[in-house]
Amino acid sequence: MKTAVNTPDTPDTAEAGGATAASDRAARGGEGVRGQRVLRTPGGLSLRLDVRALIVVGLLLVVALAASVLLIGTGDFPISALDVLRTLVGQGNAGQEFIVNELRLPRVLVGLLVGASLGLGGALFQSISRNPLGSPDVLGLAQGSTAGALTVIVLLSGSAEQVTAGALAGGLLTGTAIYVLAWKRGVHGYRLVLVGIGVSAILVGINGYLLTKADLVDAARAVVWMTGSLNGRGWEQVWPLLVLCVALLPLVLVNARGLRMLEMGDDVSYALGVRVERVRLVLMLAAVLLTAAATAAAGPVAFVALTAPQLARRLTRSPGPNLLPSLCMGAALLVTADWASQRLFGADQLPVGVVTGVLGGVYLLWLLVTERKAGRI
Repeated sequence: MKTAVNTPDTPDTAEAGGATAASDRAARGGEGVRGQRVLRTPGGLSLRLDVRALIVVGLLLVVALAASVLLIGTGDFPISALDVLRTLVGQGNAGQEFIVNELRLPRVLVGLLVGASLGLGGALFQSISRNPLGSPDVLGLAQGSTAGALTVIVLLSGSAEQVTAGALAGGLLTGTAIYVLAWKRGVHGYRLVLVGIGVSAILVGINGYLLTKADLVDAARAVVWMTGSLNGRGWEQVWPLLVLCVALLPLVLVNARGLRMLEMGDDVSYALGVRVERVRLVLMLAAVLLTAAATAAAGPVAFVALTAPQLARRLTRSPGPNLLPSLCMGAALLVTADWASQRLFGADQLPVGVVTGVLGGVYLLWLLVTERKAGRI
């Protein structure tokens, strides 16, 4: 037996009813609002897809792959894009196979993985902090990885593998310190950013001191690493980074719904059943690991983690963390910047970190001006 209850049509109830009706129409017709589409499975499950975001992801993947092919063909021995594709499928000659598969392909794969890791890590940090400036560059994670690498280079004269391990350890320790110092009945976004800026300033001083204690050879080696470059990267950098990305990406996507709820505030997230601190801790750990591993593989490549999520959000015009678009944008940005540096300045002439640093610095200034005009800072 059903009982009808009449309620007044207040603006709130009317708006809620309109949203519910729109959702019902979307579920029945398979079309969502604002370019979204709902897919229903025979088991009764539904999946809402953002069509525009999917198109952006597809286009970014095409750009990243096209730039990768062009980058593989760029160098002292140029190879056409068609010959690169033929070589990749095993139809090139012996010389082309050696150049492509042994020399240039690992470098490009490292660029794709580093860019993807930084883009995804930056999206996680910005979403957790609810601040467009909450990126690893601003929070000091890159400086922490640099401090770990410099310690190994200057004090221990370590090998390339030891430098990588030192950079990874430095990033993890820095991320842990920032989280602990920012904790006060939870981690507030602006407190996280402010603590990160303070930690970054301290680490800049430590890194400068380490450079003054190094001899000429170690100082030159350290400066080259600190610039951020893909030069000389091989398969030994590809496999650890690939394994880490494959392991962390499902973990991040599983917690993506909780992350989106966190953007509405802790109280709302608790009310919706989200285990706030658990989700925040897991995703911050994933972001720190991604950023530290990327820095360990290619050095502190500047501003990719800051700009990739912002550009992805402007392309998708979608709320939320935009994790996959940010990942694809980071990969496309880094390989495109490396290709541009080689085309404009010659192979191995200009490290990719210089290009991303200049472009990212310009974008940061524009972002600060925009946020100030909007009254948010």
